[in-house]
Amino acid sequence: MGKASIIVFSGDLDKALAALTVATGAAASGMDVTMFFTFWGLNVIKKGGAWKGEGFMGKMFNLMARGGDAIGPSRLNMLGMGRWLMKRMMKKKNVKLPQEMIADARELGVTFLACEMSMRVMGVRKEDLIPVDDVVGVATYVQEASKADIALFI
Repeated sequence: MGKASIIVFSGDLDKALAALTVATGAAASGMDVTMFFTFWGLNVIKKGGAWKGEGFMGKMFNLMARGGDAIGPSRLNMLGMGRWLMKRMMKKKNVKLPQEMIADARELGVTFLACEMSMRVMGVRKEDLIPVDDVVGVATYVQEASKADIALFI
């Protein structure tokens, strides 16, 4: 049916939900889907826990930029209150949380790629991430995206 390529640049909850919704929808429609997580988008695929990271600076950076369950909305985060409210509303409305959507995406065959350069810059190690298909450079991603019928930057 075609191919979709999604760059996940943002680590905000609402934008991660949008990227995962498009990815799972495209995969459920029979498309071959690749998601490339770079810079703040790495927070979407980071395991929970504040002290992850390579070296002292990586640990300090990741203390401030936690991933997993700690990602918040792009607006009205209000020191974590916005995240709590949004997740509560999602549960009430029967909307899946990012971790559930990631599991669905994996089950549908979505390919998860992590940006090697962003990981180096931000002190993120492969073991800090949920299982990904590969850690790649931008050239690999560009080659993959060049075959896509749909390309998105979220």
